Order: sequence, then structure tokens, then C-alpha cells
Amino acid sequence: MRVTHNMMISTFLNDYYNNLERIQKGQNMLAAGKKFTRPSDDPVAVVTSLRIRTDMARNDAYTRNADDAKSWLDITDSALSQLGSLLQRTRELAVEGANGTLTAGDMQKIAQEIIQLKAQMVQVGNTQYNGRYIFAGFKTDTAPFSETSNNYNGDSNSIEFEVGPGGNRMAVNVTGDRLFDVVGGTSQLLEMMDNLKTALENGDHQAVSNLIADIDKQLENVLAVRAEVGAKSNRLDLIQNRLQSDNYNFTALLSKNEDADLAQVITNLKMDENVYRASLAAGARIIQPSLIDFLR
Repeated sequence: MRVTHNMMISTFLNDYYNNLERIQKGQNMLAAGKKFTRPSDDPVAVVTSLRIRTDMARNDAYTRNADDAKSWLDITDSALSQLGSLLQRTRELAVEGANGTLTAGDMQKIAQEIIQLKAQMVQVGNTQYNGRYIFAGFKTDTAPFSETSNNYNGDSNSIEFEVGPGGNRMAVNVTGDRLFDVVGGTSQLLEMMDNLKTALENGDHQAVSNLIADIDKQLENVLAVRAEVGAKSNRLDLIQNRLQSDNYNFTALLSKNEDADLAQVITNLKMDENVYRASLAAGARIIQPSLIDFLR
């Protein structure tokens, strides 16, 4: 094959542009700190990164749900603690009111405190989180209890949060019909408070004494519900830890797939620059004046 001067120049220019392209690619990697800046740089790595980022986005959504669920349970536990304290105080007053030595005036004073305790129980039953009534089931925009009626205005539906892949869902709410012992639409807890008030106002020591067992029953119910909430809260702690660990692993995988080894990039870039200079020097020898130029 006959090698012409034009062929030598064309080959040189092709190699020259290839060397220049490698330098540009190395400079882009160094500036961005990434192995690739365009899908064409490494299609396989780009697909892997997209999958990892999808998993990270999904994990972030689970994390937000878990955080929201944990806050809901924390608010619920606080409300249950208050309700337990109110019932405990009610029991103390009932024991005091059952004492046959109390005067009618003393029992009237206790009855007034029972009225206030019941009103506070209603307030606890209407506890809200982020503008939602936590004990109302799905009717989160409706107050489940009122001070003028012992009826329950919510429902018994569970509110669930998806906190993991594979349909991993958790019910986080406690419905008011269970917490306030609702039978036939009426809260037995609030009815008991009314009965206690009436017995105290009537000076009926025996009736007050008989109601202590009912107070104990309501206390046991609140403690049982609180134990369940505590168990769910502990499980959510484990879920949050796992999600945090998954996020760390996804971040590490993404970094391994995308981030450039800067030391290696700098070394390669230096080598490419040396090759580029060498190609320029070789080109200077190839592209020399022709015989005709010398004869002029």
C-alpha cells in the first residue's frame, strides 16, 4: 500500500483528536468528581445509578412515613399517660368519697373535682396531631368526644403507614371506642364519671365505693392500650434504625458506582498530557515542508 503525505497527516490528526478527547474526559472527571457525566460515558454504570437512586427515593419515603408514625405514637402515648393520671386521681377521690365520715359538703367538693376531671378526659380524647384527631379513626377531622354528650363520634378504622418494602404496613392509631370503652355508641368511661359525680352529690357512700371497681377496670384498659402503643413504638425504633442503615448502604453503593478515584484520575490525566505532548512532537516531524517548498 502506498503511503502518501496526506495519509500520514490524516492519521496524525485522528490520533491527535483522540488524545485531546481523552484529556478533556479526564478534566471533566476531575472537575465533576464523577466517573461519568453523560450516559454515553458508561451506560451500564448509569443504569446501576438509576436503580440505586430509585431505591434511595423509596427508602426516603419509608423513612418519612416511619418518622410520622413515630410522632403519632409519641403523641398517643403522652395522651394515654394523661388519661391514666386522670383515672388514678379519680380513684383516689372515689376512695376518699367512700369514707362514711365525710360530710355532704365534703362530697360536693369532690364531685366538683370529678366534673373537672371528666372535662379534661374529654380534652385528652380530642387530642390532635398535625390537625388530625388521633382517637377518631378515619374521621380525623371530627372531634370524637364532647363535654355535652358521652357519645363517640369517630369510627373503629385503623390508620396505617407503609414503613417498608413488600407491603410492610403498621397501624398506629388507637380508636376512641376502645380507649373510652364505647358500648352502643356511648363511652362507659364517661358514663362512669357521671355516675360517680351523681353518687357524690347524693352523698351515697356505698354507690361511690361500688364504682371503684369500674374505675379499676378502666385503668386496666388504658394500661393495656398503652402497652400495645409502647410495643409498636419499640418496633418503629428498629424500623427507623434499619432504614437509616439502608440509606447509608445505598449512599455508599452510589458513591462507589459514580465517584471517581481522584488520585487515579490525576495520574491518568498526567499520562494523557504526556502522550498529547509526544503526539505534538511527532506531528511536527511528520508535517514538514515538501520538496516543492525547498525548490521554491
